[in-house]
Amino acid sequence: MPVDTLTVNLPAPAPLRLADAALFLDLDGTLAPIAARPQDVGPDPRRTRLVERLSAALDGRLAVVSGRALEDIDRILEGRIACVSAVHGLVRRDCDGSLHAPEPHPGLPHALEALQAFAKSDSGLIVEDKGASVALHFRLARPRALEARALARRLAAETGLALQEGDMVEELRTPGPSKGDSIRDFMETSAFQGAVPIFAGDDATDEHGFAEVARLGGFGILVGQPRTTQARFGLRNVEDVLAWLEAAR
Repeated sequence: MPVDTLTVNLPAPAPLRLADAALFLDLDGTLAPIAARPQDVGPDPRRTRLVERLSAALDGRLAVVSGRALEDIDRILEGRIACVSAVHGLVRRDCDGSLHAPEPHPGLPHALEALQAFAKSDSGLIVEDKGASVALHFRLARPRALEARALARRLAAETGLALQEGDMVEELRTPGPSKGDSIRDFMETSAFQGAVPIFAGDDATDEHGFAEVARLGGFGILVGQPRTTQARFGLRNVEDVLAWLEAAR
């Protein structure tokens, strides 16, 4: 297991060499700025052109690995990326279009109903139904953070759903694969085999991915503020990520 480091000590990655790379990219906070409401993130011509060029140059060895639902990723990226891991690894679409998804956990309807009832108390609380999981966003209702977290923990205990904590979001998900598991599965397909895996992400959920690419001989890139991480390199923000990718040859 790689030794944890702090992003303050992490150098920027060298220019990306496309010939031998397999590239895995988170979406929110990495390819796109984080918005107060998840639905406010939409397509961007610069980002769409970039991922389209990278996918062609990498001969398909590009996957987006995100916590968003698959349909939402396709909306934001305008359907340009074939290989996608959604809902933090629970849902995976391979490059040939084959889809891998679990049966939704039976506790999800109860969790969804409880979160929706709680959200009625504050217009800043947003409930996102992803099919295999349900998320409660409270970026616009920060004073309710302790209540939101307590409710999510209680529902996880009641239902057996896995609790996944993020940046101003609590998510209850069907137990199953992580982002790291998705990266491993992609790397076992013919499109990715033999390449050096590189994963850029910003959230705590991306640590599974950083650990997996390191295990496979590649490296992680942590985007954003300093924190304990298993990534080897760091970039400050989305703009730095886009500039690094645009300079790839």
